Amino acid sequence: MTLNVGQRVRLATELRLPGAVTLAGEPSEEPGAFAASLALAAGVEGTVERVDERHRQQSHEVREYLRLKSLLDDFGPQMPPASRAQLEEQVGSLEGEWAAYRRRVRHVTVRVLLDNGFVLDDAPQEAFTPV
Repeated sequence: MTLNVGQRVRLATELRLPGAVTLAGEPSEEPGAFAASLALAAGVEGTVERVDERHRQQSHEVREYLRLKSLLDDFGPQMPPASRAQLEEQVGSLEGEWAAYRRRVRHVTVRVLLDNGFVLDDAPQEAFTPV
């Protein structure tokens, strides 16, 4: 499911946002002098203002899988059988990393203006369901 700008959404789970608070309009000598927490109940509705899609960084293992797989695809038929078998084994040992990367390759975050006036920015799209 991909959310779109302008789409109405509902918060799928309760969120608790702990952190430090600074009073607006007053200079604070101690940043974060107050501790506070904000909880948003599941079911709060709002409108998607922005959708950001980022690709996650590739790990060393994923880059190695791509390199070896390319080598196998391009030169495998021409390689001596023992070398090809060794390369196939190396590619096979990295297929789990590759599969995991493909499952999480897209990281989509949204900015949602909630009906209660709060704004959730850089929230994972999985935190919302379409209304």
